[in-house]
Amino acid sequence: MSDLSYPNDLRYTSDHEWVRGDGETVRIGITAFAQDALGDVVYVSLPALGDTLAVGDACGEVESTKSVSDIFAPLAGEVTGVNEALDGAPELINSDPYGEGWMFELRPEDPSALDDLMNAADYQASLAS
Repeated sequence: MSDLSYPNDLRYTSDHEWVRGDGETVRIGITAFAQDALGDVVYVSLPALGDTLAVGDACGEVESTKSVSDIFAPLAGEVTGVNEALDGAPELINSDPYGEGWMFELRPEDPSALDDLMNAADYQASLAS
């Protein structure tokens, strides 16, 4: 598991999602751990622009050669962007989970809720336990 990275500038959830941003708008994807556990991603279903999500809402799914996993909203807010590149190239989630493999963008209802998510060290500790 040592080849999996967890950038320090991100926040993480126990559902293996990452969140990047200042609170005005945040970008969300799945962690290296999640994409590694899933295996080769073959299809991604994302929320629609303008969807309003509550924390923990299932808002999409990732389908791989091994299984299908739900994507959960890490924060409450409105979907302001989706990564349309994943329609034609879902494997970006495997090759670049923190870059080109991002999933959607959200305008958080409460930007301070970002502080409630795990930092990289806490997330890695949760994986070890």
